[in-house]
Amino acid sequence: MLFDSPQQTEPDYSHERELRARGARIVAGIDEAGRGPLAGPVVVSAVVLDPLAIPPGLNDSKKLTKEQRELLFGQIMDTALAVSVVVAPPTIILSHNIRGATLWGMAQAARSLGVAPDRVLVDGRDVPLGLPCEGTALIGGDGRSVSIAAASVVAKVTRDRMCQVMDCDAPHFGFAGHKGYSTPQHMRALEEHGPCRHHREEFAPVREAWARIRLSVKVA
Repeated sequence: MLFDSPQQTEPDYSHERELRARGARIVAGIDEAGRGPLAGPVVVSAVVLDPLAIPPGLNDSKKLTKEQRELLFGQIMDTALAVSVVVAPPTIILSHNIRGATLWGMAQAARSLGVAPDRVLVDGRDVPLGLPCEGTALIGGDGRSVSIAAASVVAKVTRDRMCQVMDCDAPHFGFAGHKGYSTPQHMRALEEHGPCRHHREEFAPVREAWARIRLSVKVA
């Protein structure tokens, strides 16, 4: 099922409340972080909020500062009824493609909650196969549903922390700053050093960098 996105200034609990009124006791929100970067994993989170303890200020993680995300992350982990995180590394992205890896992670996250959801709300226009229950896709869901917004915060904070680890492993790329996105700094480092193990081989700039390396080896 797909719901189009109306004009809405901030997320609320109305979608969850409607589903609960129809008999769904446990409603989970699912979102991802990291579909666009050239490097690093896609991270997916599923969150079941306690309707009596929803952290104030929840919103699409992209609309929040780092400090706000970190604060909300702790509050979500303290108050949510269930939280799961699934990581799809570059190897999974290579074998499934980016869309397939994201949908795979969403289904895995719903199944890893530790509680059986009766319904899941998914950010975007795709309902993943393999969910343990019926799912509803919400376009712009992280700005409409607080459960999806919570999942977006957990996924974003988790992925940003993983980028800090990637930065320690390959400091010349600056992953801690650009988080794997194709910034000028990242593109210069990719040109100078070639791809590392954190890069996504099927993404065009990485593929082209590998081609240049192979050509230079062949010419030499």
